[in-house]
Amino acid sequence: MSIASNYALRLPASLKRELERVAREDGTSLNQLIVTAVAEKLSALRTADFFEERRARADVGAALEVMTRERGETPRNGDAL
Repeated sequence: MSIASNYALRLPASLKRELERVAREDGTSLNQLIVTAVAEKLSALRTADFFEERRARADVGAALEVMTRERGETPRNGDAL
């Protein structure tokens, strides 16, 4: 893991109290809870970017053609990965 850095975070008192409560119930530190929450949010944003990029490359016509094939039809040339 890389060297950690510090960042002063200003939280509303009510949010900090709730975070402390959740961290206590989870048996973890407030710092670890916040690090995990930030990592989860970043992962969600990156996932959205990934699917947007995949959507931009999609060939809807080809996908619909595959979906309308008769059941049990043998794979065609180019169907394999």
